[in-house]
Amino acid sequence: MNGHPALPDQRSDVVIVGGGAAGLCLAAQLTATTTRSVTVVEPPDGPSRSPERTWCFWEEGPSAYEEAISATWSRLRVRGTDGSELTVDPAPQRYRMLRSPQFEQLVHARLAAHPGARVLRATASAVRDTADGAAVSCVASDGRPLTLRARHVFDSRPLHVLPPARTCLVQHFRGWFVRTGAERFDATVADLMDFRVPQPRHGLAFGYVLPLAHDRALVEYTEFSRSPLTTTAYEAALGHYCREVLRLGAFTVEAAEQGAIPMTDARFPRRIGSAVFRIGTAGGATRPATGYTFAAAQRQSRAIAAALDAGRPLVPPPHRRRALAMDAVLLRALDTGRIHGPDFFTGLFGRIPAERLLRFLDGATTLREEWGVGLRTPIGPMLRTAVELPFLPRHFRPAQRSAESAS
Repeated sequence: MNGHPALPDQRSDVVIVGGGAAGLCLAAQLTATTTRSVTVVEPPDGPSRSPERTWCFWEEGPSAYEEAISATWSRLRVRGTDGSELTVDPAPQRYRMLRSPQFEQLVHARLAAHPGARVLRATASAVRDTADGAAVSCVASDGRPLTLRARHVFDSRPLHVLPPARTCLVQHFRGWFVRTGAERFDATVADLMDFRVPQPRHGLAFGYVLPLAHDRALVEYTEFSRSPLTTTAYEAALGHYCREVLRLGAFTVEAAEQGAIPMTDARFPRRIGSAVFRIGTAGGATRPATGYTFAAAQRQSRAIAAALDAGRPLVPPPHRRRALAMDAVLLRALDTGRIHGPDFFTGLFGRIPAERLLRFLDGATTLREEWGVGLRTPIGPMLRTAVELPFLPRHFRPAQRSAESAS
């Protein structure tokens, strides 16, 4: 391979392919609770490495990655298409922002302090079962082929083709890190959904504002629809939102990021071999109705560590079946236009206590609480959708990729 002699095979108890949110969460959990040897395979610097990213999640109490948290908010706001606004306090939950560079630095430091852990810069290709576990074929940063062997391999790399689904939308966005010439933001309130933007013919669109200071914020334009936009279209939408809706006045864009997240009722297989498992978005950790992944990746990591400790080498489902069934109904109702997205989401925040709603979106509510949430949605369209879902065919679709990301 590449004309270079192969490096000797290397062995660990666990190999994690991919050093994104899911891979590093699992590595941190395994090294915090066990003495297993863990190797995280990350691509070398270059185009194959993911650009910097921002993850947000809500959580009660201190975060496991508190030292790397960039900002937190105790209040959340939703704005309707008519300009009406609702500000809620989801206590004891707090909304948190985590940037990938700080997260990686923190987890890498923890791994460096563990005698059996390491981060290997290499490009992984094939992953296969072996007689005593699994093997990962890699190309090291110097171009030499390398085989990593382990009892268990957890693969977090994105899928090229999604599993068959009845509904497949995409949450796609572009965000600007802006600095304004005057104080324009309330640093204690995060705008989760601001629907005062032109709505697309299909799906929904909203602004998303995470203040970092009175004159700094991450401002995003987001759509739930069937396919991403061009970068030029995102830039135009962001410019309109910042200038005409938020009326920021003079501002500068210090960095930008762009992404696309699957919103699908596909069934993601978590086990793809006797000793090979998928985690993260590839393993179904992304919540279909919201696109949030980081909190589920943490839950999945804790569950995997507990299963390995108990001698059960498996990846438990990151979401309960009830949650996935409800999400499938919502996605289909949005996709068919039976419900009006902005009215649906503003109605949820207006009718359901914020703390309960966040637990519902995180899959942590009881059956009785979920029944109460369901009664506060458009019952007719949702029931019609639920009845037809079992009869709809599933189709394969290519996974959408972010067109660009920079910072």
